[in-house]
Amino acid sequence: MINVTKTYLPDKAKFQVYLDQIYASGWLTNNGVLLQRLEEELKKFLNAEYVILTVNGTCALQLACKMLGLTGEVITTPFTFVATVSSLVWEGLDPVFVDIDENTLNIDPEKIREKITDKTSAILPVHVFGNVCDVEKIGQIASDHNIKVMYDAAHAFDVQIGDHNVSEFGDVTVYSFHSTKIFHTIEGGAIVVKSKELYDKGLLMRNFGIPGYDRITELGVNYKMNEFQAAMGLCVLDDFEGISIERKEVFNRYLLAFSDQKKVRLQQVNEDVKRNYSYFPVIFENEERLTEVKERLNKDAIYPRRYFYPSLNELPYLKNKQSVPIAESIARRILCLPLFHDLDPGIQDRIIETVNMYS
Repeated sequence: MINVTKTYLPDKAKFQVYLDQIYASGWLTNNGVLLQRLEEELKKFLNAEYVILTVNGTCALQLACKMLGLTGEVITTPFTFVATVSSLVWEGLDPVFVDIDENTLNIDPEKIREKITDKTSAILPVHVFGNVCDVEKIGQIASDHNIKVMYDAAHAFDVQIGDHNVSEFGDVTVYSFHSTKIFHTIEGGAIVVKSKELYDKGLLMRNFGIPGYDRITELGVNYKMNEFQAAMGLCVLDDFEGISIERKEVFNRYLLAFSDQKKVRLQQVNEDVKRNYSYFPVIFENEERLTEVKERLNKDAIYPRRYFYPSLNELPYLKNKQSVPIAESIARRILCLPLFHDLDPGIQDRIIETVNMYS
């Protein structure tokens, strides 16, 4: 069975070395030595001043909302994984949707200003499929209106624009390290922040508001990553360069196959973006074509995914229904093809042939 992605598992012997350390120390969680080491490694890798590791990416989003003290309305995109929006609603915030650019698939910065009200506390853009948002325009809009920017970089680990890592923009940047991601800690997430004050606040909130023995200074929850997750992260990070090279080869085979034909359309990646080769989305002329290709591939035990469907403005638990016609249209017509480090070239050829045949 060929799924849209496949978890990278490092050498078992390498992982076992870390497990032996955990067993020898008896320290399984609560800011253990492996977690501290992974935070330090990620700070270097992401060119980040401060990194807060969490048990998963959704908790990272929720914690970031609390750290920034968000209230009222948060402007975001309807074209993303549900966690981006559900985290806002869970924290008592009202998502306000801005439609996407039909080429980049990111939030359209030209449409953000008209959605800002006196209730707006932040903008939550998503670097969709690792394509960097227009960070300069979004930053200027936020500055003009004195509101926060929290980037969802769940797809954008190791993505750069020019000489800058995506983590260098906005007030905070949130990552997911779920096992389906190009870098993972089995489950996990991270928040990159720029100030020591915000970092210290996040560490407290991540650990029940407890700074040390017999003291509780503020409201907090348990969002800590454990040592087993950190061990997996250290192993995967060590292999990351090789993973990227292999994924790039698979990505480029798709790119060569689909770039010069008109049956499907590809995402337009912003200039100066260094990709991470996490996803390969294709956009069909209509939903019928997508369904035909998907069903044909499923018969061969190949399972692409409809990322992101439905458009999140259609979620049943939202208070206000909002129209975002571009996102709704793209959501009905987009399919992510299988892409992982050791995808067999013969199977990839079958995927390409099927897309071309039924599109």
